[in-house]
Amino acid sequence: MSQYAYHCQDCDKEFTQQHHISDIDKAEVKCPHCGSMRVGQLVSSFSAVTSKKS
Repeated sequence: MSQYAYHCQDCDKEFTQQHHISDIDKAEVKCPHCGSMRVGQLVSSFSAVTSKKS
């Protein structure tokens, strides 16, 4: 599961939710602070761990 960051346009708060990557387009995101559906996804950083092949 991946973690996504959102910003609520009504209460101006940020929050995160976990979604499976295949369900991100179908997910109904609701602000946990005020219950609004007027939310936008934020750009967030990530890190990846790979094996070192040299």
